[in-house]
Amino acid sequence: MLKLRKNRQENRPTRLAIDGTATRHTFLKKSGYRQAQVTNTASIIGTNQSIRLLTYNIQVGIPTKRYHQYLTKGWKHVFPHIDRYRNLDKIAAVCRNYDLVALQEVDAGSLRSGYVDQVEYLANSANFPYWFTQCNRKLGHVAQHGNGLLSRFSPRQVEDHKLPGVLPGRGAIVARFSLDAGMEGAGDELVVVLLHLSLGMKSRELQLRYVRRLIDGCEHVVVMGDMNSHLKHLLKSSPLAGSGLQTASSIQPTYPSWRPAVAIDHVLVSPSLVITNYEVLANRLSDHLPTAVTIRKRTLVEEKHI
Repeated sequence: MLKLRKNRQENRPTRLAIDGTATRHTFLKKSGYRQAQVTNTASIIGTNQSIRLLTYNIQVGIPTKRYHQYLTKGWKHVFPHIDRYRNLDKIAAVCRNYDLVALQEVDAGSLRSGYVDQVEYLANSANFPYWFTQCNRKLGHVAQHGNGLLSRFSPRQVEDHKLPGVLPGRGAIVARFSLDAGMEGAGDELVVVLLHLSLGMKSRELQLRYVRRLIDGCEHVVVMGDMNSHLKHLLKSSPLAGSGLQTASSIQPTYPSWRPAVAIDHVLVSPSLVITNYEVLANRLSDHLPTAVTIRKRTLVEEKHI
């Protein structure tokens, strides 16, 4: 088990060990951005406590309002622009209302972002004490592309997983949190998997098979992110079929943000967790809309009726 520690010299993740395709990291507490209600305890979910989740593909801070802008504003994926920072501030305002945020298509610090780690920027702006950046495509000064996690709770451990695929460049962050002290055994941990899956079906199937191996045997699980997949396929035909993962009874489209037509951004939870609120937010700050979900642990009475 890893103990949390603060890096006093640099606010950057510290690599501790490598285990196959998984790299474990410390999760840094951002001194100077601590909220009064945030403590160092790792107990985050009690019997009646809810946790607010958000998954958001932020397209490296670029808003898109029409398909043709992928071409006409494509230069923003290479060069910096002042509007990007204004947009990131708006994204931070959205994230501020949640406890755990999964970010996709972030830049870890390259020319296009002004050499700013966008996850760290959002953590500072939205007052998150814990954050983690996963860089999956390192293209030198051109781009440092990846995923991010923002958290108001202190995790036991954070893992950097490089997902398989026809082409490299996809990853998953696995964050493990302690649950309340009254819960024992295998159920004392919440496993949160944050990911961005490939566009190609063959690669997605390989990646979902990898994720299935990660979560098998875990009781309390959340899998969330941009999955580039329809929900029916995920739950009925993909390697996640039979895992017990579920989502809200009714979902809404998330892409494209200016005229949502398909739901490809999902939050899936294990049967031990209840979704009490589901919402796709009308914040057109990217080419995807953010998906917000509130969850809590099932009560003993509810578990008997599953």
